Amino acid sequence: MASKKKQSGYEHGVGDYVVYPIHGVGEITEIAKKVILGKKKECYVMEIQGSKMKVMIPVDKAKQVGIRPIIDKKDIKKVINLLKKDEIDTEEDWKIRYQNNLNKIKSGSIFEVADVCRNLFRRANGKELSIMERKLYESAYNLVKMEVALSKGVTQEEAGNLVSDVLASSLTNGEKVVAAAVVEEE
Repeated sequence: MASKKKQSGYEHGVGDYVVYPIHGVGEITEIAKKVILGKKKECYVMEIQGSKMKVMIPVDKAKQVGIRPIIDKKDIKKVINLLKKDEIDTEEDWKIRYQNNLNKIKSGSIFEVADVCRNLFRRANGKELSIMERKLYESAYNLVKMEVALSKGVTQEEAGNLVSDVLASSLTNGEKVVAAAVVEEE
């Protein structure tokens, strides 16, 4: 889809899907002029996918807050490989682990988010996650799912099945798949 960005000089244009760290994938529905703290600013107006949230980000602050395009199809393979890795965060203190994972999600990097998703999925299959970590897992899972869906041009359900299948296949023999059930209960 051709956006207005080339004509207007904006990095992103109306109709573009972008990632807003923590909030997820959103579609830019308009570039509006708004008065912010007494100054006229151009803002991206974004509708966040999977919610009724609408956000406005000043165009000149978009990079600073981490707005970025969704990943290319070639990067999906890197995400899948990250989800498959037989690794887990070894930090035992859940508060430190939670803060580290939250910082990774805030980074806006799909690779960091996939790392959080995998680590918490694998940890949940060893023992129960705290409520806060379970919510963080659900957030990371949904962020990965949304971005994979848009990048591959498939439905959220198909992307969710792919992510769940990859995570489940990454477990070594004898491990149970319990974390996927957490997300599917929503």
